[in-house]
Amino acid sequence: MDHPNPARPFTKGNENDVDALIHSPDPHHPANHISDLCRKFYGLGWVTGTGGGVSIRHGDHIFLAPSGVQKELMQPEDMFVMDFRTREYVRRPAVLKPSACTPLFLAAFTHRGAGCCIHTHSQWAVLVTLICEAGLQNDRSTPEEEGDNTRNVFAIKEIEQIKGISRGGAGSSEIAEGGRKLGNLGYHDTMRIPIIENTAHEEDLRETLEAAMQQWPETCAVLVRRHGVYVWGKDVAQAKTQAESLDYLFRLAVEMHRLGLKWV
Repeated sequence: MDHPNPARPFTKGNENDVDALIHSPDPHHPANHISDLCRKFYGLGWVTGTGGGVSIRHGDHIFLAPSGVQKELMQPEDMFVMDFRTREYVRRPAVLKPSACTPLFLAAFTHRGAGCCIHTHSQWAVLVTLICEAGLQNDRSTPEEEGDNTRNVFAIKEIEQIKGISRGGAGSSEIAEGGRKLGNLGYHDTMRIPIIENTAHEEDLRETLEAAMQQWPETCAVLVRRHGVYVWGKDVAQAKTQAESLDYLFRLAVEMHRLGLKWV
């Protein structure tokens, strides 16, 4: 992903280059952008209690928000920077710990070619996983084997906001007649987001998240039961747009369920 003022490449033996990776007047530089996004997401209730995270791939570097830092207070100096090819940190803040989300972010960059991955602890995301787990959106006529599938997949259709979701998380920048983005889901499509089970340690989610990516090639996100959601996109703008669209759909689904309305 290109930016107007890319960070200078890291060279061993030059400590100034390490800090040059995270200092830039460009608000869209990854270190600045992550800090700004974390503050915005805190205001949305997505990253309370230091939970959640954001990572941006910038050329051969991956910028990662640290673990245990209050997201509304995040600063560029708090960022970890990893070499995408070697998976080694080229910048590590002395008193902070790397994010436990790192293996999951790497999965999105590696298997989906993402430029940005967002992890939130949205209450609406958690609630839809619980509704699915309880089988509360199943029709009584649903075959048992299909009922099991609905417990592990969130599905919704014929809602306008679905059109903000791309196939596979990348979509296309090409615009079709009528303003529709090629590669995005349409109004009559059924959007499906796989649900994986939570683990005691976040990094242990990697294998099941990668398996869900393989099983569901059109998904741009993976829900984690009783935990939250991982969303990715080809760049920051797309990842953010999809995270916002999904949260809207999760909240709408919870309200629809409260009113006795079916999602599909």
